[in-house]
Amino acid sequence: MKIISELIEAHVFRKTKNGIEFLLLKRSGKEIYPGLWQMVSGKIRKGEKAFEAALREIKEETRLKPHKFWTAPNINSFYYPEKDYVSILPVFAVLVDEGSKVKISDEHSDYKWVSPTKAKKMLAWPGQKNSVDIITDYFTKKIKFLNFVEIEIK
Repeated sequence: MKIISELIEAHVFRKTKNGIEFLLLKRSGKEIYPGLWQMVSGKIRKGEKAFEAALREIKEETRLKPHKFWTAPNINSFYYPEKDYVSILPVFAVLVDEGSKVKISDEHSDYKWVSPTKAKKMLAWPGQKNSVDIITDYFTKKIKFLNFVEIEIK
């Protein structure tokens, strides 16, 4: 069995008068896991840093411009039995302006802005739901022992 790290997970959120909302994307019928709701995700290209891949995937999948960008103090993982490997994914938190317009790519068929509670109901995997909790706690409850590292966007 191998352990690999070639994917990223980026949780895009916005602040509203009612709290924060997460952007979820519905996978199109031509993709693996069709109809699945997810955050922005994707592969890290050769020579690319994980945070660069996250910024590129956000642009490709949503056309959104991040206002602020952080590494979240969480790593997601899953086991892929067909190829017998464990994949480890860095998690990013991405703030966009409330009025930002989403334009999805053909990888997705729909999108929704949802509350953290709704996001956790719509996401499939426990690690993704845990990331929503960690991001929500940090940005709404100001829990300071969590270590979110801001990455400057150029």
